[in-house]
Amino acid sequence: MSTEVLRVDPHAPDPVLIERAAAVLRTGRLVAFPTETVYGLGANALDAAAVRGIFAAKGRPPSNPVIVHVHEPSQVRNVAADWPEAAAKLAAAFWPGPLTLVVPKLPTVPDEVTAGGPTVAVRCPRHPVARALIAAAGVPVAAPSANRSTELSPTLAEHVLKGLNGRIDLVLDGGPCTGGIESTVVDVTGPVARLLRPGLVTVAMLEAVVGPLAVGANPDSVARSPGLMARHYSPRTPVVLAEDADAEHRRLRDAGFRVISVGVDLFSDHRSISGDPVEYAAELYAVLHELDDGGFDRIVVALPPDAPEWAAVRDRLTRAAAPG
Repeated sequence: MSTEVLRVDPHAPDPVLIERAAAVLRTGRLVAFPTETVYGLGANALDAAAVRGIFAAKGRPPSNPVIVHVHEPSQVRNVAADWPEAAAKLAAAFWPGPLTLVVPKLPTVPDEVTAGGPTVAVRCPRHPVARALIAAAGVPVAAPSANRSTELSPTLAEHVLKGLNGRIDLVLDGGPCTGGIESTVVDVTGPVARLLRPGLVTVAMLEAVVGPLAVGANPDSVARSPGLMARHYSPRTPVVLAEDADAEHRRLRDAGFRVISVGVDLFSDHRSISGDPVEYAAELYAVLHELDDGGFDRIVVALPPDAPEWAAVRDRLTRAAAPG
């Protein structure tokens, strides 16, 4: 059976359509919906069986936790056992928006959400469709990206269907996601806030609110954030990162590969992409989805600058190009 698709206005979603989707969530089933980052695959975060449905649909390993979404900041009380001062400051500065905060979890949050760990990753999205859906459902919504595990994240409803058609109940099609890459994740459970995953909220923006950050996951036995696996965000077509994309393009072409390059101001046959890091992030997954369907043997990506404003894009590209 095909997945149902409901097209909604991304700025003023029809309450009737939103309620239809919310009813699906309340009955333990799965709904994909747009956020300002990428499309998420949602289930009632307090229903362990429903959350297991996310993992089954995606083929996601149970060791990889999922983010819980709330429709307004006050709703964190439904999932968080504590709300540290750093969490309050960061939420006041960046919520609603593309920032996820890792905090101690309440016992009512199923282990399926947190990979069995003591913390929960939570955010309040900015997208009107996401917020309306969560509010109408009346429950916090667990929602990783709406794609098969390790594959490219979706920024269009069509991307969702490419991997999950027939595996989930409903997609709310709100058009393209504007941010293009997943949220920044910060762990605020320790004495110093710790960046676990870079995103559109940059280190400089975070440090302006809470001071110097630690960077990188602690070597815990349980992951506290999604997006930490070595291979992630990957098209089916192998990705090759190159400092000199033109030279790598020619080398692969001369070796008999069908190759396409992605970058700014390349000389070989290529798909151009913005030189601004925020605009690049917004375009990246859509470009890779398009090229992944193009019948190429390799996608060469010109490695962006090793600069703080490019950290999130470089993180996604590095994981996309990791061996399977």
